[in-house]
Amino acid sequence: MNKLTLVPITIKEANQFIIDYHRHHRPPQGYKFAIGVSDGEKIVGVAIVGRPVSRNRDDGFTLEVTRTCTDGTKNANSMLYGASWRATRALGYRRLITYTLPSEGGVSLRGAGFKVIGETKDNKGWSREGRPRVDTHPLVKKLVWGKGELEDRIR
Repeated sequence: MNKLTLVPITIKEANQFIIDYHRHHRPPQGYKFAIGVSDGEKIVGVAIVGRPVSRNRDDGFTLEVTRTCTDGTKNANSMLYGASWRATRALGYRRLITYTLPSEGGVSLRGAGFKVIGETKDNKGWSREGRPRVDTHPLVKKLVWGKGELEDRIR
């Protein structure tokens, strides 16, 4: 097995990787930056970081890992979360958050120093009367993970 290394990646390349490999999500809408991880021969994972999806979390000092995706390569996801945090701090942000399904263990997040800081309310989806949407993601409560200045924990 080759050593994993971080590599620059375009948003177009990261989105295609997500289309090819992600279990339950499509690529996110926007982004601040994307990071790739390579085994020396090919890209084995990507992370996309952007503004928080929840407008209540978008305080100008917080970014969100809106998507990570790997081909299953061991330690790739932890490496992506760690790199996402370092880049977030280097850009002057104070917090980095992300969400997982309750069925996802969070080993990669714990390995990168993230902590569970809350749980979302019931997820009723994006569709509203007068503004119908088709939800293609799991509609369940999610765990909220964070790293950085987390004094204002999500309740």
